[in-house]
Amino acid sequence: MLVNSQYFRNGPDYRFDEAASFSQIRDTFGFAAVRIGKWVTDEEAEKAANLLFDALADLAFILNVPPATLGLRQKLNLDFGIGGRPGVQAHYAPQTRTLALAKNAGAGALAHEFWHALDHHLADTAFIDDGSVTTSAINFATDLWLKDRPLKCHPINEPLELLLREIFLQAQGTDANSFVTQAIALDKQINRYYFAMPTELGARAFEACIESSPEITNRFLVQGTLKQDEHTQAAYPTLDHRERILQRLRDYFQRLAHYLPA
Repeated sequence: MLVNSQYFRNGPDYRFDEAASFSQIRDTFGFAAVRIGKWVTDEEAEKAANLLFDALADLAFILNVPPATLGLRQKLNLDFGIGGRPGVQAHYAPQTRTLALAKNAGAGALAHEFWHALDHHLADTAFIDDGSVTTSAINFATDLWLKDRPLKCHPINEPLELLLREIFLQAQGTDANSFVTQAIALDKQINRYYFAMPTELGARAFEACIESSPEITNRFLVQGTLKQDEHTQAAYPTLDHRERILQRLRDYFQRLAHYLPA
């Protein structure tokens, strides 16, 4: 249960030991709306608000952006303890642009799902409508980029292009890197298309970089990418690759923060 759970964290004290609230999370991080499930008790809501506030603040700190940047110009919604499916920690619902965390199983998945929200947001804002994709379809930037959909000519897309190249391609920028080829091999082992999906590759790269950031550790924000077993090491970028991706992420988010002001 949430109220009895402990999540290791090492980072700044943003709240100065004051309790956070979900309305404070909405206003600080620029969400369009924040909803709490009817079955979330007051005690659970208080603990969850503190955990979420610290996790989101840590994410903004690692990316070096104003906190309100995370709300994606107030287009992103946040749900806590609403709906959900057994065994699912968290999910992003593109139809409603909602990042949803399960009440008792959402820990560690926040960074992964935030990337899905950003990936969806960028599909609408960063790419030229060349008529190759149905406008009513749900699109993600990682998919469009790998299908050679052109980016808009805008300063914010220059570091985005470099970031996507770093995630998916070798240094020469033409062939898939080992992160991608290992994901393809994992899919062959399980006999289904999952690990090599561009959206999942992007989300795993993002969460791995966040967990590997040397400044902060937050198990509620992200966990599980640093395990030493063979499967985990095959599913995530190497430590060296994470460092390169994280630098590209910071370059991109610094530009993003300029155009999505707090």
